[in-house]
Amino acid sequence: MSGSELYSIDDLLHLMARLREPGTGCPWDLAQTYHSIAPSTIEEAYEVVDAIEKSDFRHLREELGDLLLQVIFYSQFGTEDGHFTFSEIVSELVEKLLRRHPHVFPEGTLESRVTKAEQRDESAVKASWEKIKREEREDKGKIGVLDDVPLALPSLSRALKLQKRAANVGFDWPVLDAVVAKLEEEVAELKRAIAGDDSEAAAEELGDLLFAAVNLSRHLKLDPEAVLRAGNSKFERRFRFVESRVRELGMAIDAVSLEELDRYWEQAKGEEKNNKSEA
Repeated sequence: MSGSELYSIDDLLHLMARLREPGTGCPWDLAQTYHSIAPSTIEEAYEVVDAIEKSDFRHLREELGDLLLQVIFYSQFGTEDGHFTFSEIVSELVEKLLRRHPHVFPEGTLESRVTKAEQRDESAVKASWEKIKREEREDKGKIGVLDDVPLALPSLSRALKLQKRAANVGFDWPVLDAVVAKLEEEVAELKRAIAGDDSEAAAEELGDLLFAAVNLSRHLKLDPEAVLRAGNSKFERRFRFVESRVRELGMAIDAVSLEELDRYWEQAKGEEKNNKSEA
């Protein structure tokens, strides 16, 4: 590539075919399978999200390329096995998006358009979207409301998806106060299980509590994964502050009393509040 010339998706497909070419390809790439790269696919997706949350757009461009590579890898496997090609993946995706957006493509073609008078509001669009997705699941033999919610999803994400599915058919708390009350109920049940020294019951009640917390997040229109990631980042930031104070003392952190560590922790919280007020 020279000057301002850019490689294309066809170049990437050709590159992957070369990497997987028996005898002359890359031994590592030739050894890969659908299953062997699946963990990398999940990792790359999280790295994309991480770059987005950091607003690191230079890094995001790179991570999106790494995620795209996963799709190219799978399409090459499919081509070799005779299951599907990259073109078929793209074509099926376009067909599905046309079908799910009748409010944009009324005739189900890329060329069709709606008039301003035909445009629908967000609630109508969402209802139509869910109806179409439900019909698609039924066409695949997925009759139950919760059918085809992937087991491999992170637990918080899966809980959110299960709750959304149930809510779409009316199985949901009507007001936020009821959700908060349910969360408090689960806390009380967990306390009783702990007081009874019943580890099995405690595990069950803790699961119910986490599920209720996801429900609260949904009613607040927050993504529980994003909320917990932010909580993790806050803990990490404050703990690093504590570590830095301990290093200033020339001591190992495990040699400092809990009371002293708590004092530094409160300092970290205080500095964060001051920074927020000054911003």
